[in-house]
Amino acid sequence: MAMNTIPLIQSLGGLLAGIALIVLLTARFRIHAFFALLLACLLTGGILGLPINDILATIKTGIGTIIGSLGLLIILGTTLGLILEHSGSTTVLANYVLRRTGTGRSAMAMNIIGYLVGMPIFCDSGFIVLSGLNKALAKRSGTPMIIMASSLATGLYAVHCLMPPHPGITAATGTIHAETGKVMLYGLLIAIPASISGYLWSAFAGRRIAVTVSNDTAAAETITKGPSVLMSVLPVAIPILLIAIRSLSHLEVTHPSLLLQLIAILGIPEVALSTGILLALTQLKSNMSILLQEGAEKAAGILVIIGGGGAFGAILAKADIGSHIAQNQSVAAMGLLLPFLVTALLKTAQGSSTVAIITAAAIMQPLLPVMGLDTVNGRIICVLAMGAGSMMISHTNDAYFWVISKFSGLEIKEMLRVYSTGTIVMGLVSVACVYLLSLFLSGL
Repeated sequence: MAMNTIPLIQSLGGLLAGIALIVLLTARFRIHAFFALLLACLLTGGILGLPINDILATIKTGIGTIIGSLGLLIILGTTLGLILEHSGSTTVLANYVLRRTGTGRSAMAMNIIGYLVGMPIFCDSGFIVLSGLNKALAKRSGTPMIIMASSLATGLYAVHCLMPPHPGITAATGTIHAETGKVMLYGLLIAIPASISGYLWSAFAGRRIAVTVSNDTAAAETITKGPSVLMSVLPVAIPILLIAIRSLSHLEVTHPSLLLQLIAILGIPEVALSTGILLALTQLKSNMSILLQEGAEKAAGILVIIGGGGAFGAILAKADIGSHIAQNQSVAAMGLLLPFLVTALLKTAQGSSTVAIITAAAIMQPLLPVMGLDTVNGRIICVLAMGAGSMMISHTNDAYFWVISKFSGLEIKEMLRVYSTGTIVMGLVSVACVYLLSLFLSGL
């Protein structure tokens, strides 16, 4: 069946059925996201009337395309985070920020630490690594744990949702064909007000909730040995700086200088992350081979999910929903709000920011011309709008929600009142910043 002969009802039916199946399998039955996405491909393809051979061929093509473009970036980013964690660099950086801010502003300090540490490390891993420090500081400062935990969690969460090489935003960047360097740079900037709003909301909403801090003696222990502050921050700062310089440099000149050619090479995200890994490895005293193996193995699990998202996106492309919706002027008028709302609904329904933004990217990609975002800057705006949507709402179906709760000794009620509502604030602040960015870029 040709794509242009599929009726609108059939196209939308396949789309909604696929999304509903993903939500049901991942949220209700706890099926691994890859298999949920794979089954959604089969269901959607069947509803669209595609032959089984075409469905399987499309699945293989979708997996190969997305992993081919993102695989190396995900592997390198995951490995860098693990090395920084095991070398003690993250804790050195955390202690440095604490010395600068003081225990009286401990919640703000943990929010800043979360933002910085969250650049190379996934939010759940970062929270686990810093949970001991967070508990110890809560005891020393007398700040309620719900404020401390939510402040740290929102700092980590802001960069996780908005900045490559984190898997969701990276996959969306590949699917939408946006420029990785600029998505990283702008995402890093937008994550600042997102993180601050998370802290301010945590302090406001949690001020009347006094939660007893765990008496776990291990919680008060912090790593005192590690690299210097400079060597702790360089593996994170250098890759970001290289990518940012490359993105902002005018590399399209006819005869670039040797320096510009060098920047063009070092600023490639994969090369920049490799530079960060080499810097981080200099601080490891042992277990280098074990960490490299662990990094590759951890990245494999992420790539499987991303591959499933690529397959689902390839199946959705067969529905040619964009040509149908292009005739609806109200959709075009929504602009960046459409990717934001679609991602937010998916995130709230099934819990995973990564799955939400990967699925949303597959839906949005053919709609870029309709939304007026089929330009270099428009694609960046679309990706960042989806990143903002992937923040809200984190609640009981989100694994990160439970990491925060369990490692901080917090009850669900307190988490919902402070952290979950905080993710709503973060998402709204982020999409407002994306809108302002779109105005700025349109004026260039």
